Amino acid sequence: MTTNALPQSRIGPQPKRARTSLSRFLERNGFRILVLGPTLLVLGIFVYGFIAYTARVSVSQWQGLAVNLEPNDPLMSTYSEMLASPRFQADIRNITIFTVLFLTLAVVLGFVLAILVHNSLRSRGLFRGVFLFPYSLSFIVTGVVWRWIFTPSTGVNLILDRLGIDARPGWITDPTVVGDVSGALETVVPGGDVINTQLGIPLALIAVVIAASWQLAGFAMAIFLAGLAGIPEELAEAASLDGAKTRQYYWHVAMPQLRPMLVTILVILGHVSLKSFDLVVAMSGRGPGFATDVPGIYVFEQTFRSLSFNTGAAASIVMLLLVGIIIVPYLYRTYVGGKS
Repeated sequence: MTTNALPQSRIGPQPKRARTSLSRFLERNGFRILVLGPTLLVLGIFVYGFIAYTARVSVSQWQGLAVNLEPNDPLMSTYSEMLASPRFQADIRNITIFTVLFLTLAVVLGFVLAILVHNSLRSRGLFRGVFLFPYSLSFIVTGVVWRWIFTPSTGVNLILDRLGIDARPGWITDPTVVGDVSGALETVVPGGDVINTQLGIPLALIAVVIAASWQLAGFAMAIFLAGLAGIPEELAEAASLDGAKTRQYYWHVAMPQLRPMLVTILVILGHVSLKSFDLVVAMSGRGPGFATDVPGIYVFEQTFRSLSFNTGAAASIVMLLLVGIIIVPYLYRTYVGGKS
């Protein structure tokens, strides 16, 4: 009795089916997804989700305790009214001037302190700790101390009196704005008639700049010190053999090597200054004539005191855009520009 033989193709081992692209992706990245998935989920909800919700509130009619997310008509009316208000224009002026002056002073002081500590043969660790100590303080503590120093009836004015100097600056109580260019912009710049505040330097803001620079100059010093320690000694020896003086060495040799550290300092301290709140609140608050008012204080008061949630949300979005002006170019240069 004979049986029909099975085809040879059915006897041997069956070929494996081709894996789908999804299965290959999960096989390669499954562990990463398992580890990073919860973090990305929380980040997406509590950061980007809340940013989107804040943007939604900023174009709504929500004022008062009753939630009202009906869109404005026109949609951007909250932004237009806020940007035209004298107080918010003063806030943008203040935070811009504060950031420029603060970054300049903090970077210069940090670089000078870094050179002094780096060249110190004795007690280098002691001086580094002394100059870095203010950075460990909270902004509230710094604001309270420097408020006493710059109050006209106390602090530095008492020293001026003892020295026989009659001038008694108003410091944080001085509403004077110097270098006002708003009048010139109204006649030259198209749309300049919407400027409703003085575009100059408020003298009361100078005291806040000094306090902030005192606290964060140590951070800049630490970054510069790390950069100076990484410069090869051969460069200093070669510059010395070429007859370069100390000033020429630091300007023409050290500074180009410290450029990445300088960019890092500007980005970190720049975004800190744009979000300033606690130091200004503890030191001067809104100041006379909004001379020291900043967007952070404006957001707080509009949201929690005036209960204008749409206006507070709109000011928050403006603050986010201001920070993005500093952060986005840095990220692009780091992750995109560096690869090209």
